[in-house]
Amino acid sequence: MDMIISAVLGEAISRSISFVISKSSKQKVPDDVHNSLQRVLLRAQVIIDEATGCHITNQGMLQQLGMLRDAMYQGNYILDTSIYQSHDVEDGKDSVVSQSLPLCKVNSLRRISSSSRKKEILEQLQHAVNNLSSMILDLKELVVFLTSYPRMYRQPYSMHLLLSNCMFGRQMEAHHVISFLLDTQPRGFEELEVLPIVGPYEVGKSTLVSHICNDERIRDHFSEIFLLSGHEFTNFDHAKLSEGCAAEHQNCVLNSNKDRKLLFVVELVGDLNEDAWNKWCCSYKQHIPRGSKIIVTSRSDKIVKFGTAPPLYLKHLSPEAYWYFFKTLTFGSMDPETHPRFARLAMEMARLLSGTFIGANVNACLLRDNFDIHFWHKVVAFYRVVTLKNVSEFGVRPFNLIQQNRPIIIWGMATPSEELVIYGQFERSAEEEVPKISFRDVFYGNVNPRGKFEILLWRSRIPPYYSYFSSSEIREVKTAAAKRKRSVKNGLMLC
Repeated sequence: MDMIISAVLGEAISRSISFVISKSSKQKVPDDVHNSLQRVLLRAQVIIDEATGCHITNQGMLQQLGMLRDAMYQGNYILDTSIYQSHDVEDGKDSVVSQSLPLCKVNSLRRISSSSRKKEILEQLQHAVNNLSSMILDLKELVVFLTSYPRMYRQPYSMHLLLSNCMFGRQMEAHHVISFLLDTQPRGFEELEVLPIVGPYEVGKSTLVSHICNDERIRDHFSEIFLLSGHEFTNFDHAKLSEGCAAEHQNCVLNSNKDRKLLFVVELVGDLNEDAWNKWCCSYKQHIPRGSKIIVTSRSDKIVKFGTAPPLYLKHLSPEAYWYFFKTLTFGSMDPETHPRFARLAMEMARLLSGTFIGANVNACLLRDNFDIHFWHKVVAFYRVVTLKNVSEFGVRPFNLIQQNRPIIIWGMATPSEELVIYGQFERSAEEEVPKISFRDVFYGNVNPRGKFEILLWRSRIPPYYSYFSSSEIREVKTAAAKRKRSVKNGLMLC
């Protein structure tokens, strides 16, 4: 019965989308294209939400869903850009795209006439409608097949809650890793099964692996999961583990459970020493039960040569996906379309943050807790000055400097005669002590530390529940002329 209902639903969706395509192709008014794109985006969101809640094992379906998700982010991005840029005239001094900072492809639209810009945006909107509509038509069978896959969890009512407490945008990668871990094809007794995961700092390697290790399928498949840092990896004693395995193996036999398997997750910060790896693997082969597996994560692609499975490369979110993420975190349950001036400022903030997850969480909370248009203007202006300062001095945006583990300068915060220098960004586990001074305290000028100190940036609410902090220093600005101070709401000062 469920299959029949799904088939009827799929056919109804197909006919309605065909009607949208035929109708939208005749529309010339941007508002009509907006409405068409909004309807198709909603349909895409329904399919993605339903698919996200299922245990899908078919790789072709996963690839199709990934393409639909990317198209949805792109369509949402161009729709928001077309809506919110109309408020540039009202807030001209805080334009969405700083002309001195080429942040987006939309920048080119600001250098041509208004009529040409509207025409180009209309073409992009129409292309997004046609692209999404065509993809949804191709997914008719997928909508029907979704009912055959078991549900993972019940979707929360608020998408904001989902993004705040769950991993975002890594469904394809998660299924790739889970397929590797659950693969039981017979191999040689001494062959290692190693999956390398490579990606830059703060791309989500630890978060991805932690979510996978909490998956009930992985918990049922492996008897034990070991999370090892670089130091713990080189000093791991397989012989002691083997003794424990032997004792437990006798009990397992009595319980008719002979499939004891172990999973090792090795998190490396730097390169992996080849001699240490060979020594570790030699001991591994002697003492570890057959069918056990290894995941190695690192920022360096040199670990790829140690893998026996195709490596997984993690990249930062696309600008379109990052905007979707930041917008949802910032506005929560509010509809951004009812607050277009706020949404326009949030869009610029998302571009200034350069795709950083920590920056998104810190600043989304900052804006959400102070829903005042004047405050938002000041915060965005502040980050614009910070970006210009670091680009002028170092040639790189501040959040890109953080990813490169280079110091950044936060200009004009708290007092115009001082600058905050951040020397690096680090992480600590939930069990470790964290700094007492928070970023919000320094941002609002609630504390006035001297010399070098540590700032708590953010506590993650998703596994592995890391706390992120920075080593910082406040120093006087050496200028020939004194600068006039201007007080700002909540104690924030700008130059």
